[in-house]
Amino acid sequence: MFWLDFISTGFSMSDAETVAALKALAHETRWRMIELLLGSSLCVGALAKDLGITEAAASQHLQILRRAGLVRGEKRGYWTHYQVQRQELKRLGGELAELPDRASGLRDLNAELCSGSDRGNSQTGAQ
Repeated sequence: MFWLDFISTGFSMSDAETVAALKALAHETRWRMIELLLGSSLCVGALAKDLGITEAAASQHLQILRRAGLVRGEKRGYWTHYQVQRQELKRLGGELAELPDRASGLRDLNAELCSGSDRGNSQTGAQ
């Protein structure tokens, strides 16, 4: 089903990864986590304390960031320290920077759908 969604929507795998990463970053707590982790690698307890949330909540947010490929954990003794995947963050920034240029290659939906020449025909099925 997942692959069929890509085919039907026209999204590439990179588009899907970008959307997933943006969704992960859209939450204020996860955005703040990324900011903290850009400074240094931290364990769940340190992140939770600094953000004023429970360790369970911090773990849930980190899981979302991990699934999006934005952070990774490294076991250090008993604790797992998390750090930002800087290359993925840079890739995401590059995707956003290229977005305005991508629009030039898109077809003109306004001309196709909103022109007066075939008004009503495609919407109502009348011929």
